[in-house]
Amino acid sequence: MNTLHRAGLAAGIGAAVAACPPGALACSACGCTLGTEWAGQGYSTAAGLRLDLRYDYVDQNQLRLGSHVVDKTRYLPDDPAQEIQQGTLTRFYTVGADYSINRDWGINLQLPYLDREHETIDTAGDPVSTSHLYAIGDLRLLARYQGIFEDRTLGVQFGLKLPTGPARSDFTSGPEAGLQVDRGLQPGSGTTDLLLGVYHYAAISRDWDRFEQLQFKQALDSSGGFRPSTQLTANLGVRYVASLVLMPQLQLNLRWEGHEIGPNGDYFNSGDRAVFVSPGATLRLLRTLHAYGFVQVPAYQYYKGLELAPRFSVSAGLSYAF
Repeated sequence: MNTLHRAGLAAGIGAAVAACPPGALACSACGCTLGTEWAGQGYSTAAGLRLDLRYDYVDQNQLRLGSHVVDKTRYLPDDPAQEIQQGTLTRFYTVGADYSINRDWGINLQLPYLDREHETIDTAGDPVSTSHLYAIGDLRLLARYQGIFEDRTLGVQFGLKLPTGPARSDFTSGPEAGLQVDRGLQPGSGTTDLLLGVYHYAAISRDWDRFEQLQFKQALDSSGGFRPSTQLTANLGVRYVASLVLMPQLQLNLRWEGHEIGPNGDYFNSGDRAVFVSPGATLRLLRTLHAYGFVQVPAYQYYKGLELAPRFSVSAGLSYAF
């Protein structure tokens, strides 16, 4: 594998944990496990700065329970207090900055801005209550070490998600206007979370690369009677690197998420396990500027409660290395 291909593959190594836009949804499970850092220039083993701008579109308009789709117009819950969520549409605009200190160490920052629309109906059959939130989300700060082996093909990540996003936004219309939106739907969780990850990559042949990464997120505290779900995700991928202009890629993304905890968490309507297939490609625009795009489609989903899920999600971005 030539130097350009190795540098490109090393690109996504350190940011694996930051692949999911912060503020993951609870009752509305977030389909955001895509490892987009593998798509662009990402992190290099050479010292320097890289900037990223990413857009994620997640339309959660499908109500699910277990492995089945639920008809929102006919579902009668066992609990008369159970609300029937209608939909959640989130647009993430994430700015990322990465600095490679040397071949072994690097630091990555990810800060999202959320545009989120949410609709729900209570069991009394009242009109729809809606919210439309615009806010900065939770900041992710990650360090990486990839000096375990001489070829830098194995590394670890560790860091924190910090509570920079607001956690007390309200409904703006309908019977619930003025009441607080569910904590799992807020731009920020209000908690400090531990982030851990490990990754490996290698060449399959002269024209193909592969990568594997494992990520773990765990809240270290609670906020206002709310503790977000523990999350474990894994990404597997291959990409075709024979062309210096267009680089097709295919990812398999797996997610396990536990329950929300606390009196303000929705324990019974949170938690899931899912598998996604994500085809995409990277386009080289300039020597140091790359554009990428992916579509993520669920292949398997199991939700422990009544939760909203996307039929698909879309991610696109630009990566520039100085």
